[in-house]
Amino acid sequence: MKWWAWLLTAPLCAHTISMSNGDLQVKGNRATFQLRMPVYEITHLQDPPQQLFESLRFSSAGQEGKLIEKSCHDSPNDGMYVCDGVYEFPAPVETIDVECRLARITVPNHVHLLRAWRDGKSDQAMFDVSFEKALLRFRPPTPMETAINEIFAGVLRAGTALAGLLFLFALALASRSWKELGLLTAAFLLGEGVAYLLRWSPSPRFVEAAMGLTVAYLAVEILLLPTAGNRWAVAGVLGIFHGLYFALFIRSSEYSALWVMTGVVATELSLILILWLLTRRITSVHRYLAMLLIGVGMVWFGQSTMR
Repeated sequence: MKWWAWLLTAPLCAHTISMSNGDLQVKGNRATFQLRMPVYEITHLQDPPQQLFESLRFSSAGQEGKLIEKSCHDSPNDGMYVCDGVYEFPAPVETIDVECRLARITVPNHVHLLRAWRDGKSDQAMFDVSFEKALLRFRPPTPMETAINEIFAGVLRAGTALAGLLFLFALALASRSWKELGLLTAAFLLGEGVAYLLRWSPSPRFVEAAMGLTVAYLAVEILLLPTAGNRWAVAGVLGIFHGLYFALFIRSSEYSALWVMTGVVATELSLILILWLLTRRITSVHRYLAMLLIGVGMVWFGQSTMR
């Protein structure tokens, strides 16, 4: 299968937005943990409580915490599945090693954000399929550590948001010259920034459905209006919907928008350039690629709205 065919069909296998949150409160040799997971992320699990708790491990001083209490329930008001657990350690906790394998039982691009507290001090960590382990030291990170971690988080989010990657492919396909590529890219990035400033927080399902629809819309523009002008304005408006994904991540993680978006912008600029150079090599099939983009975007939209 050619690279472009893989790029267009792979997103159908996973959610664009797959995120959960955890809170860990440590007192002495005990830790109280709460996991909040969107219900639609666990519909395929045979035994959600068992599988979710098995995917999380907490250790201190080389000794794994023993799960002595656990319970799970639906939270219909916000569409979340909530699990509470109490872990007991052999000695008072100073630092905690965390292993999180939730991406293995949900979808490969799942992100888990964990916040932890001990004696008035806090720490946090982000986990995905590439980073399953972290050490919580309960000390404030240095400014340099904060910047590096949050920029890298932006890089990961931009590089693994599958509907976003698909839209970048459509954006490269829609650019008919270097000048237009620059205009479309600038408008798209500006739209993403505007999304954060709007302070609008729609549901993840809405954002995912909207991102799929933007792919189809831009592909229609490519297919039916190949000589249309002011395409940059379309890219700017559609960029707002993609920016909602990053705004949702920033607010959920409480990371700095400046650092996260620095990573996002750097990654998207690199990807757009690479994709534009690749699409220049297959100009003879641009029309067919646009039709395929329409189909994939509409299927993605349909799947997102039906979850």
